[in-house]
Amino acid sequence: MALHAQLGLLDAAREVRDFQDEPAQMRAAAPGKVGELRLGFGMRGGRSVLHDLYRVAPLLVQRALYWDEAMPDLPICSIISVGGGILQGDRYKIDICVGEEACAHVTTQSANRIHLMDANYASQHQTLTLEAGAYLEYLPDFTIPYRDSRFINQTDIVIAEDATLLYGEMVLAGRKHHHESERFGLDLLSVAVAVRRPGGRKLFAEKILIEKGDGSVDLPAVMRGYDAFANILCLTPPPIAARIKGRFGTHFPAEAPRAISGVSRLPNDAGLMLRAVGMETYDVRREVRRFWQIVREEARGQTLPQDFLWR
Repeated sequence: MALHAQLGLLDAAREVRDFQDEPAQMRAAAPGKVGELRLGFGMRGGRSVLHDLYRVAPLLVQRALYWDEAMPDLPICSIISVGGGILQGDRYKIDICVGEEACAHVTTQSANRIHLMDANYASQHQTLTLEAGAYLEYLPDFTIPYRDSRFINQTDIVIAEDATLLYGEMVLAGRKHHHESERFGLDLLSVAVAVRRPGGRKLFAEKILIEKGDGSVDLPAVMRGYDAFANILCLTPPPIAARIKGRFGTHFPAEAPRAISGVSRLPNDAGLMLRAVGMETYDVRREVRRFWQIVREEARGQTLPQDFLWR
């Protein structure tokens, strides 16, 4: 599907109908506000490599590096935003394809900041394709929606039955240490995902929608007063999913927990979902990393390297 057609689907979404006015600075989707990134990984000479790279600023990937000491054959790409964050009227598109038996890790250079907006909105459309036996870890850093920001993200996943994908979103309630009005002071945050098999069979779809003034966000079954959350998918064959679930367990301390997490099964034997909430980003990161390590060990027979000191 062409870039403008994909972005047009988000333009037609119900939740952004009230945000169609044009910014005074530069019209929405103008040149310089449409970022596009395409990454293709495949096997070359018995090694996974980044063989296809296309980029349009403000999105940038320079090259794949191999710095994971626990999995030295893993090509790692960091997505860089040269725009300093997402602004009103920005339209991003990211395509990642992992070929047969190849592996890759894709992340972001830092947190994804969605700046204050007084017109229009920002959108991002992602397509992830995993062929037979492929393995992808796509773990962007935290998204931080500023007060009055509006952001809609759609991720479409096509995954072979024997492939494994670890993908998800981590979100902070806002610049919570900046001002009390920043905590869930956003106008709109819409994060949707749809998963299907290469033949077209739909496995499941999900959407997280937060709008300004939604008091349900702090209900006990939602955020329960916490400020950071993660929604992580592990799409993998049922035997691997069963082993992961058996090892992870539920983290729900009885007294004053800094983080709560749990894993549930996805429909149609698609895999597992990790949900975690925490007081700070590092509390949630800890739960995500614990899940990530188990996924890698069960799916690839390799573990994670020691965490960075600054994480």
